[in-house]
Amino acid sequence: MTSATATAVAETNGSPADEIPYNKQPRDWKKIGVIVGFCAVPIILLVVFTYLPFFQMCGYSFYKMKYIGTPKWVGLKNYIDVFTRPDLLATLKLSLYYMVGAIVQVALALYLATVLAFKVRGGAFFKGAMFFPYLINGIAIGFIFKFFYTRGYVLDTVLQWCGFQLDNLPYWLKDQSINNWSLVFSSVWRYLGQTMILFIGAIMSIDGSLYEAAEIDGANKWQQFKHIILPGIQTILVLNIILSITGSLSAFEAPYVITSGANGTGTFFVQMDKIAHTDQKVGLASAMAVVLLCIIMICALLQKIIMGFLFRDADDGTAKARKHAKKVEKARKKAMRQANRVRPGAAPVFTKRAKRPARANRAVLAAGNVVGNAAGSATVAAAEGK
Repeated sequence: MTSATATAVAETNGSPADEIPYNKQPRDWKKIGVIVGFCAVPIILLVVFTYLPFFQMCGYSFYKMKYIGTPKWVGLKNYIDVFTRPDLLATLKLSLYYMVGAIVQVALALYLATVLAFKVRGGAFFKGAMFFPYLINGIAIGFIFKFFYTRGYVLDTVLQWCGFQLDNLPYWLKDQSINNWSLVFSSVWRYLGQTMILFIGAIMSIDGSLYEAAEIDGANKWQQFKHIILPGIQTILVLNIILSITGSLSAFEAPYVITSGANGTGTFFVQMDKIAHTDQKVGLASAMAVVLLCIIMICALLQKIIMGFLFRDADDGTAKARKHAKKVEKARKKAMRQANRVRPGAAPVFTKRAKRPARANRAVLAAGNVVGNAAGSATVAAAEGK
């Protein structure tokens, strides 16, 4: 081997001294110190203002206490009251209205995101218009809808223009058969844009070549949505459903501002606020908060199990695609190693794997074919969701 060849090979493959295993490299203590310094402040704030108050609240839930006075140990009595008092059980049932609204919100946001994620005339305007309500303060939205639903105001006026008689219209905030649906609509109107934007970001991150491969295979729009979009946005879909369920169980601003919890619109969170600040039953309110947290965690766990069952085929297809991707990467590295052994202008390197340049060239071509075949298989597998 000539000196020129040795130099060329060393430049390509790097010197052995430079190839230090990752776990043997010296630690950069300065970098570690910067990371710890930046993370320390938010972690301390999170512990002091979130976790410590939470555990303290859990302790309060076992006492009968007010803001002023000596607490009295009552054990599990507060938790028993949460599940036996009729007024508290009624507020839990109201969460079903908001859960239905959350399902409608996620479904509608997914539909709009699927349309607006691609090139549509006026798409930027519609994205901004749909997201704008989320930027408005929740209290302000409450006052907007309070006047919107007031008798003889905006909604009634518009319906009268459409030919309806005012006497035949319901009281949107007093009639208990419809007032909770009115509040649910205000929540859906506010959070629809946020859910839609999250879906749009997830859809736009999907590789466009998957759609092209699906079209070549004859897949229609519904099949592309089912086998490409849904598996591709599974993580964001789960996140949006969890956020929607959490919001439906802890609805507060709309019923508190619009109706003050009157006429059967007081949700669990509104009732908890009343018990804590008006009745000053801090122990009972703390128990309600712990129960609400447990309900949210159970709902999130059930939702995760259900989504995992629904997307099990998509997960299998994703696993196959990852397996093909690993095969592609392995073939690419093999091709690069073989190509580095035969560089233009350099003498051939005679090794056991490549005794002559022609064999190395054939190895490069063969590796290229493996890369192409594996990439095509991965694309088809991901598109079909197998």
